[in-house]
Amino acid sequence: MSPVVLKGVTLRGLEVFETLARTGSVAATAADLGMSAPAVSQQMKNLSTALGVDLVDASRRPMVVTPAGRLFLVKAKEALRALRAGQRDLKALDLSDMESLSLGVIEDFENEVTPLLATRLAEAMSQCAFVLQTGASHVLQARIAARELDMVICAAGDVAPRGTIALPLLDDPYILAVPKGVSVSRGLASLSDLPFLRRDLDQVMGQQIEAYLERAGQTPPRRFEMDSNQSISALVAAGTGWTITTALSLARAGRFASGIEAHPLPGEAMARQIVLYATSDWAGGIPDQISDLARELIGLHFTDPGLEQMPWLGSQFRVL
Repeated sequence: MSPVVLKGVTLRGLEVFETLARTGSVAATAADLGMSAPAVSQQMKNLSTALGVDLVDASRRPMVVTPAGRLFLVKAKEALRALRAGQRDLKALDLSDMESLSLGVIEDFENEVTPLLATRLAEAMSQCAFVLQTGASHVLQARIAARELDMVICAAGDVAPRGTIALPLLDDPYILAVPKGVSVSRGLASLSDLPFLRRDLDQVMGQQIEAYLERAGQTPPRRFEMDSNQSISALVAAGTGWTITTALSLARAGRFASGIEAHPLPGEAMARQIVLYATSDWAGGIPDQISDLARELIGLHFTDPGLEQMPWLGSQFRVL
């Protein structure tokens, strides 16, 4: 017997549900997908009718996925992932004419995105001399400005490296990370008895966090300053201190994650943007192809699982 395809279950409907589950807002979903708000509502109504269950609780703000919706969301994401993979395969990377490429990628992606990105690029560049380096964003920016690298994937600074074009990949919001069980009911004032774990001030993150603290009128004592994400995560999990980090960085906490609680950043929302910088002589199809692949891998390994763990981030944590 052939499988039954439910009337009313459409690809667009699945995309709308996936996005609404992430954003919690019809207006934000409409903006993300380039639709009108009534069209989003109609797609959700059609999908719920076809399945015979309510997928979201529209009485809450932001909207939340119902228990039945959570079960279906897993299947919807699997279906969309398979369809997107098929589309990607049909539009395979066409880099066969390249003779050389040097690419830098931030350390944040070293375990998940970079190995897969390198594998795909190597497969597509059979005759190409390929150089791949990892490092901190400020180091990679300096290297592409000096024309030592052709392209870099890193956090954007206040000013793009000279002679480059920028392709945005990810909005990565800053969040508060505290030891499990520590209250933040009074915002940053709740943490006055714990040391602040600073990022290295040479890093883009360190500079942006310091600017936020200055605007918030906060001047935590300079006791700890580190350039290692894992060391900071370990100290937070051990109850030694608290920090300001990003959703992407927290997703890399690994075995320390169970001892860390994440909360929205008090006051103004703030995010860093991850971009692909390419030297101006590379403008055109190749940077676009590489950035499309990077977006796909970032979504699969970071934004999708990250939003399942921190749904309150909504559209702040998103592939661009």
